[in-house]
Amino acid sequence: MATENTEKKPSRIQLRNRRKILDAALDVFSRYGFRGATLDQIAETAGLSKPNMLYYFASKEAIHIELLNTLMDEWLAPLEEMDPEGAPLEELLRYISRKMEMSRAYPRESRLFANEITQGAPRIGPHLHARLKPLFDEKCILIRGWMDDGKIAQIEPEHLIFSIWAITQHYADFASQVQVLLPDVETAQKGADRHVEMLFNKLLSI
Repeated sequence: MATENTEKKPSRIQLRNRRKILDAALDVFSRYGFRGATLDQIAETAGLSKPNMLYYFASKEAIHIELLNTLMDEWLAPLEEMDPEGAPLEELLRYISRKMEMSRAYPRESRLFANEITQGAPRIGPHLHARLKPLFDEKCILIRGWMDDGKIAQIEPEHLIFSIWAITQHYADFASQVQVLLPDVETAQKGADRHVEMLFNKLLSI
């Protein structure tokens, strides 16, 4: 006889409140970092009472970890999708293009991740070892293979990936500076896309 699943599914209101809390927390954490953020700030931004918010998440750290776990899934997806059977230069430029899109679509998430890393990755450290490191090693082996086969220029794969991350995430992490220096947002975005694609195209072409 099959055992009955007695776990109660969250209601629509509960799901909505969780989303409101996480969105508010993302805003607060991306502005003030983990240490500077408070539960009172998150509750106020979410439009909920602090006791009500603590019904869904036991602590500030629990909210932060939930956000980081979700962010890790989003962040790794474009790298995971790099196709070993695809044309190497096209695959790398597609990955770079996706990272540029994400820097525009998820600036708060990027700053959240940057804040966590600059503090020594106290909460996301296990995920870096368990998920990012194996994927990073796998893609470095793939890129080195493409280089050894003469399909793209010889560059250290590890530092190529670091360079892609550094350049693409700059547009999210330093968005306020970019907007001051290049106030025409649409023109700036098009220029950034062209520049980054041209830069890596020249760097990787043989």
